[in-house]
Parts: sequence; structure tokens; C-alpha cells
Amino acid sequence: MSRDSGRSRPKHALPKSNNRWSVSKTAAGRVIFALLACGSLVVTGAGWQVFYKAFSHVPTSGAEAEGGKSSDGSMNMLLIGLDSRKDQDGNDLPKAVLNQLHAGDSDAGGYNTNTLILVHVGADNKVTAFSIPRDDWVPADGIPGYKHIKIKEAYGLTKANEADKLVNEGITDQASLEQQSREAGRRATLNAVHRLTGQPIDYFAEVNLVGFYDLASELGGVNVCLNNAVYDSYSGANFQAGEQTLNASQALAFVRQRHGLENGDLDRTHRQQAFLISVMQQLRNAGTLTDITKLNGLMNVVHKDVVLSKGWTEKQFQRIGQIADGNVNFQTLPVVRYDTINGADVNIVDPVAIRAKVAAAFTGDDSAHASTPVAPTSTVDVVNATSTSGLATTISSALVSRGYTKGDVRDPLSGESTSTTIDYGAGADADAKAMSTMLGIDAKPSVDPTLAPGRIRVMLGDGYSAPSDVLSAEDSGTASSMSGSSTSESSGDYAPPDSGKPVVGSSSGVPCVN
Repeated sequence: MSRDSGRSRPKHALPKSNNRWSVSKTAAGRVIFALLACGSLVVTGAGWQVFYKAFSHVPTSGAEAEGGKSSDGSMNMLLIGLDSRKDQDGNDLPKAVLNQLHAGDSDAGGYNTNTLILVHVGADNKVTAFSIPRDDWVPADGIPGYKHIKIKEAYGLTKANEADKLVNEGITDQASLEQQSREAGRRATLNAVHRLTGQPIDYFAEVNLVGFYDLASELGGVNVCLNNAVYDSYSGANFQAGEQTLNASQALAFVRQRHGLENGDLDRTHRQQAFLISVMQQLRNAGTLTDITKLNGLMNVVHKDVVLSKGWTEKQFQRIGQIADGNVNFQTLPVVRYDTINGADVNIVDPVAIRAKVAAAFTGDDSAHASTPVAPTSTVDVVNATSTSGLATTISSALVSRGYTKGDVRDPLSGESTSTTIDYGAGADADAKAMSTMLGIDAKPSVDPTLAPGRIRVMLGDGYSAPSDVLSAEDSGTASSMSGSSTSESSGDYAPPDSGKPVVGSSSGVPCVN
């Protein structure tokens, strides 16, 4: 059964789009991915001058994620595609533009981040990119009235809440309201991705709705390949099987469709990956990256449609050249199951498994992520050196709920180090590593010969903040009980989602997808 058969649409605090006319921003991350990558190939000569001139005038954001920055020579960047029909100052996009996009009016779409891609450039310049399905059900932090939300909603709901606060403070200027509330939305999105994946976010790039159309238009169409013919009245997708070239409007439907697809949101994610691969191939093959006239057109798209985090330099763009070379390992965050909660289609996820999978992919240590989790066998002592009363008890309970055996729960002893660490005795190394991922502790677990075999000690130092899903374990923090406090409809009719299906290229190199 297709995930979307007979489903009602979600209810949200912000105005939502009519699916028949809404243009999803699912390709937006691919736009900025492609634009940044092309820039990295022109860092010399006249090409660099065109590139630098464009990016030196791109709006920048001071929003940052919690959790610090990468420190091992690697670089993580988040690509954000924003489904908004307004410009940076809150003005409606021109009606002529919206009509061309078949995007409805400015009340449609809200500010969902319908594309989120976490890109890791390793110290060896190998590139791994994780698509984050937009309907992943995650804890809501700091959003009044919500315990959990779809990850795509973090931006819009936080923006709306911040705008209300600013109005109450007496700010009435539309441009100021838009810009300041968007900054809050960006921070919420960065933090949501950091908490879900456990990874630091060093940089981000955001592109608005019209950016995708502008890029596809500059390319003169996009080559795609479908395994099967498709028709979907909601998105407007009506394509034959096999390879074909889509114009900008058709490409919107290609990356937007999820109705009628067995794997729903995840099939759409695979289309996004295929779209980006195709765009990068076209940029290289058409000579766009070495043609100053063509490059000027792409840079004009950047200037109009992109917001960058502060800190981008020539060095970062040079490293992104690995992306432009097409050497990207695309993956998708795993989904445990599809569900319906309070009328909303959601993806139930396991944050612990996600953090382990992402960490393994980013470090190249496949052994760090087993396909079948092994039940923990260790006894865990939790020591609270923070100023938060009861935190050790909360963490201990969360660990017990995940199969660990409860040990001592106490305050630090006199003279005991109070840095946030995990130490373990003989035979407990695997459990300790899994626990560090779950608890979001960056320090590498260390063996302590004074601890008994199978014993682990967790020291919660000053400044430690547990991931939201750990703190909400008793409520809805695990995959098996993620919908515990909400009304969840039966999910038994849906096949297990396939988030790991690879995007396979055809004989011409264009990836074929569902």
C-alpha cells in the first residue's frame, strides 16, 4: 500500500499549501549545492572574479548551531531549501513569478525546509552527503504548544513564534521582522539537525523558492531517468519511463512528487539526489563552469536566491570542488516506519541509530554501525557534576530504558575530575561507544583499569546538555514509543521504508529512480 493513499493532510500552526498547486522546495538544496560546487572550480582568473563578485554580495546570516565546530580537519555544511513565497524582506514574490512556478500565492507553503542535506567533506576531501527526509518526527525545543514536530517545521514554527515576540516588543518594520524571525528559524533548523545527527554544523547555505526554477532555466532543462511511468495530479508529474529532458516547470514536479510512490517521502529524497547528480553532470559537460557568460548567469542566481552563513572563504569553496567532480557518496537517514499522528504523515526515526550511522559514514568506520543492534550488557554509573538537579537520575533512567543495567547514581567525589567523560572497564568498550553517541558526548570513551569488567562510568560535567530525545525517553523519545503522547493511527498497513536504496546511474550516467 502506498504511504499516501487515503491520508489526510497535516495540521500546522502556519498556513499550509494546497498540494495541487504548492511547489515543494525539495530541490532547493541541490541548487545551492550545485552553485557552490561550480564556484569552487573557478577560483583563478576571470572566472574567480565573477564568482567572488557574486558571493561577496550574497546576504549572510549569523545563525549558528549549538555543539561547536568540527576540529579534525573535516567540514560539515547544511544545505537548506526553504519553501517560501516571500523575499528576504517579507515581500511577496511577484505574481508573474508565482504564476510561472505554479506556486500559488504567498499564503501557501509557509516556511517549511523541504530540503535538508548534511554534507561532510572529510580531512581527505572525500564527500558524504545525507539527505534528511522532511517528515522525520523529532522533539520540538522551545516551540510553545509542541512536543514533537516534523523536522521541516522547525524553521517556520520558530519563525512565527519569534515574530510574535518581536511584535509584542514593539517592532513593526516588516523587513526587520522578517530578517530577525528568519534568523531564529535558521537557528532552530541547525539545532534540530545537530540534535538528530549528533554532528557539528560548520556552515550552511539557504536558497529560496524561486532559486530552483532560476537554476533549471539557466541550464535549459534537466536530464532525468525514471524506472516507471508516473502520473500524479497533486504535483503535476506526468512522465514516461526512461531518460528524458524536463523543462524548469516539469523539473519542479519531478522533485516534488511523493503521492503514488511506494516509498513516499524517501522515493522523493532519492529523486532529489538523482536531480543533483544530473545537474552537476550537465554543468561540467556543457562547459558552464569555464564559460564566463554562462557562469555570469549562474552567479546571478546566487546573488538573488541564496543566503550563506558567515565564515565562507575561498578555502571552503576550493574544498567543495570535490562535489563538483561528482565524487559524492549520497545516503539517506534511515526511517523506522511511517505513521500518522494527529492527522499528519510522519516518519518515525531512531535518533541513536541515526547518530551511529552518520558517525560511521563520516569517519569511514563501517564497523561503528552494525546493521543489527546488539543489546547492551553493561552496568552504568552516572555522576552529576552539573548544576542541574536530578540530571543523573534522568540519564540513568533513559539508559535503563535502552537496556543498560542501573549502577550508582551520585554526585562527584572529592577530587574527582568533573569533565564530561565516559570511562569503561574490560569488555564494555562497545557499549561505551554506543552510549557516547546516544548521549551526545564528544569525548572519546576511555578504558579505566580501576573499573570492574562490564562497568561504565558516565561523568556529566558542567555545561553538558543531553539530546532532547534522551530527556524525553519516558514520553516519546524512542522509535518504539515516539508517538506516545499523540494520537497515532495504525501503521501496520505500510511496508518498512527503504531509505538505503542506492541511486543507480544509467548507461548515459543519468541516475534512474522511481
